[in-house]
Amino acid sequence: MSDFHLVEPQGWDCDLHSIYCAYVGHFQEHGTPWYERSWGVFFETFEDFLTFEWPVITVTDMKTGRPHIVTRMSSVDGFLKMIKTRHGETLPKVHNIHFVTPFETNQRHLRKISDAATYKKVHATLPAARLAAQKVRARSGEPKTIRQLWDTKDQTFLAMDFEWSERNSSTVLEWGYAAMRCSALHAANIWPPQPENNYRRGHYVVGEHVDRIINRHQPTFPWAYAFGDSQVIPKAQLPRVIQAIISSLASPDSETTPNSLVLVGHGLHEDLRRLQEMEIKIPHNVLMLDTASYERQLFASGQRNAMTDPSGKPRAPHSTLSLTNLIRSLGVDIPWSMHNAGNDAMVCLLALQLLLEPEGTKMPKYRPVMNMPMSGLQVGIPRAGSKSPGLPSISLTPSPGGSATGMRSASGSGSLSARPREPSGYFDRAPSPVRRLPGNSFNARRRSTMPDLEPIQALTTGVAWIGFP
Repeated sequence: MSDFHLVEPQGWDCDLHSIYCAYVGHFQEHGTPWYERSWGVFFETFEDFLTFEWPVITVTDMKTGRPHIVTRMSSVDGFLKMIKTRHGETLPKVHNIHFVTPFETNQRHLRKISDAATYKKVHATLPAARLAAQKVRARSGEPKTIRQLWDTKDQTFLAMDFEWSERNSSTVLEWGYAAMRCSALHAANIWPPQPENNYRRGHYVVGEHVDRIINRHQPTFPWAYAFGDSQVIPKAQLPRVIQAIISSLASPDSETTPNSLVLVGHGLHEDLRRLQEMEIKIPHNVLMLDTASYERQLFASGQRNAMTDPSGKPRAPHSTLSLTNLIRSLGVDIPWSMHNAGNDAMVCLLALQLLLEPEGTKMPKYRPVMNMPMSGLQVGIPRAGSKSPGLPSISLTPSPGGSATGMRSASGSGSLSARPREPSGYFDRAPSPVRRLPGNSFNARRRSTMPDLEPIQALTTGVAWIGFP
């Protein structure tokens, strides 16, 4: 353990093998008969070159993401000084060494390489170094990394969302997910994925809490799932369901290659904490993607349209959009309730796809929410077009043509105005919480919304209005 040292990666920027390659090329270019020199023994093979005992660390290049075994320029100077001292000849500095910019900022393990066996051992750790850096890049929302993941058409993207008690964050009220298996879709010549048919999705409501725990500051809407049927489940069984879904989508764990599964969320940190509290096992090589961080980096780098806040000031470069404002900025009206775990997961995955490939992506069908009782239930379900309280608003002004293909424009003229609607565009009272009548089995499968009874009429304001008989 005394030989274990950590060093800062700054200044470690010379690819070790490229130093040897550069000098061999230099000798050939200038006709230097190195094989006749006494110091030529260091250049007969790369293994001979390593006998100098080079200090090295492993890093990944910030530009390319590729892993490298690197040393410092001062070590190259030390090598040249050794040649001059022992052999009395001065070798020039070469300028075609491959320099890298370390992506890593944390301290790195310092090693010394003096033979081929040690070099091979260190070289075998490069895939793990690349994976570690790729996980950090994806989690931070680096656009290039996420674009590469999408363009492979080989990943499985799993968006999930939890709703929990505002009094005790470990008390989970709902869980929802939406997933698309890009490799299977691409193999079937289906691209881009269509949310309606190609998103596997689900929504689970915890039966012990749904009628007893009501959030006051940030209400949830457990019976307002707009993309399918909600399932009421005992809290003890929810972790088993989540584990099964993750396991069905993930590839085997590995220390060197990334998993085919990419976990997606908006503000992913708290959702990961819920998974940890439930002791859900996630392979260590799963990449995490936070749509909030990804969109923020896109905006800061000028890859999104100009936006202004409600006061008319330009959006700050490193500000973060809520999920509601993010989907609105992409040209999507929201006639369903947010802060429903199933809806939020669906919207999160849809937003990611629209940020990456808006052309050809169509709006999924949704079930309009009716303010009328369901069988065996007394229901006060939020009406379509209602706004969940507590969400910040922002005026979003994309450039012409910025709205996604297949999405309805709020203004009806091709440009998007996602400014919060006038009060008349909202319904006049907040939705009331669901009450379950005694005698209903809480683990029964239920419809979260009523079937379509009347057609939805799209008004010029972009508000979805439901006609009642």
